[in-house]
Amino acid sequence: MASHDTIDLTIDGGAARILLNRPDALNAWNEQFGRDLLDAVETVSADESVRAVMIIGAGRGFSSGADLKENRSDGDGLPDLSKRLKELYHPIIVGIREAPKPFVAAVNGPAVGIGCSLALACDLIVAAESSYLLLAFVNIGLVPDGGSTAFIPARVGYARAAEMAMLGERIAAEQALDWGLVNRVVPDDSLESEAAALLEKLAAGPTKSYAGAKKLLNRRIYADLQGQLDAEADAQREQGLSKDFIEGVMAFVAKRPANFTGA
Repeated sequence: MASHDTIDLTIDGGAARILLNRPDALNAWNEQFGRDLLDAVETVSADESVRAVMIIGAGRGFSSGADLKENRSDGDGLPDLSKRLKELYHPIIVGIREAPKPFVAAVNGPAVGIGCSLALACDLIVAAESSYLLLAFVNIGLVPDGGSTAFIPARVGYARAAEMAMLGERIAAEQALDWGLVNRVVPDDSLESEAAALLEKLAAGPTKSYAGAKKLLNRRIYADLQGQLDAEADAQREQGLSKDFIEGVMAFVAKRPANFTGA
């Protein structure tokens, strides 16, 4: 086991398990979390003995998204929401998509914002009955990022992608299954065992076949993923300078409805 401050990596034979381990913060992403997760993804991707990978969250949720309590700004004090995306979070997403082995997301509780994007970047998603997916960006005046504007339309089409992006509502596990966002929904108390069984099956399967299928799917569906990630980051930086974003964060912290003005 390789233990980081916020991520635990366990490798058992051909199966690797990445545990998102900031349970007190619902596995929210701060800088250390991003660095630890990137290291774990790069480690399992480069290790030829690893034939399949599972990502699962510790505690009550998969991931609640970006840690809004963390101070992120450039030199003049204004938030730069693109820098960390481009330098740290995008390599994680691209690393998962380009890894020559299958990734399974085991989603318990909320998968929100960049946490939702992380789950959707994986090849297969097993969701607990009580879990949900949520593009919460619009609720604080931001745009979707982490590749979600590529992953969601590819899975469910424009109409449902627009609904998730613009309404910012929870998509419960059964609805996510009906839409085609996730592959399986299982009882909460069976999530780890069901996901582990799938992980073991993949780890014992034809690795090069999986890698070839993934490469072909990427070519057909995500041929310009990097370009889409860059476009998201640029748009996010612009949104981070808006009055609506400032109001959205203040309202979130104060636990009150936001008063957006469109500015």
